[in-house]
Amino acid sequence: MVALSELIPPEAIRLDVAAPDWRAAVRAAGDLLVADGTSTDAYTDEMIQNVVDNGPYIVIAPGFAFAHARPSPAVRRTGMSWVRLAEPVEFGHDANDPVDLVVALAAQDSAAHTDAMAALARLLADPEQHDRLQSAATPAALHALLRAHDGVEEPAAAPGPASAAPATGRTGTEQHKILTVCGNGVGTSLFLKNTLEQVLGRWGWDRQVSVEATDTISAKGKASEAVAILTSREIARTLGDVGIPVKVVQDFTSTDEVDHVLRDTYDV
Repeated sequence: MVALSELIPPEAIRLDVAAPDWRAAVRAAGDLLVADGTSTDAYTDEMIQNVVDNGPYIVIAPGFAFAHARPSPAVRRTGMSWVRLAEPVEFGHDANDPVDLVVALAAQDSAAHTDAMAALARLLADPEQHDRLQSAATPAALHALLRAHDGVEEPAAAPGPASAAPATGRTGTEQHKILTVCGNGVGTSLFLKNTLEQVLGRWGWDRQVSVEATDTISAKGKASEAVAILTSREIARTLGDVGIPVKVVQDFTSTDEVDHVLRDTYDV
């Protein structure tokens, strides 16, 4: 398991950065990845192009953009950076703008950073921790908060619906599958996967419902295997009609919103 504080070292954190627009904000996060040898300038260009091509779906929670692109030769190793902006900027997202925090991910694959993504989701979903991160005076102080949060488990929550778990497939042995989808399959879709799995765990449905994070191209081929797709509004528009329900989630860190979407999916 790679801890969040390992993927975001102190030198990959900058606070109160001035950025005139979203491109500059993403480039500031990308420059930190370049400076510590995680990726090259070409990957920063790819992160920006990802937003140009797919829209502002990387703005996955109010005030928070998770910048990333597909794994590519421009990624030298898996790592992340953290940029807190001096003034928020608009990415063009209809619900979560303006953005004052940009976290960038450069991933060689979707495996190494799974646990760190889950930790980041829990951290940003906690209002008290979020306020501490926003008020951290130095990169060292912010990194200490990340380090303190490493290994913290999800707190106990109220149980899910009283209804029984969903029936399995016709053979009685198949799981239900839900796809979480983004443009690249290793960033925001994995973030949403972690939040959905938290909710399924609370419900006691985690053995009956599996979750797979994937990209838009693969999702169209895999749709027939799933009962639903959870994604952003921008990616939902890109997918179009895939033959199964496509559910929009605005805040990928919100277990409450995902709980509501899951209840709507299963009518419980």
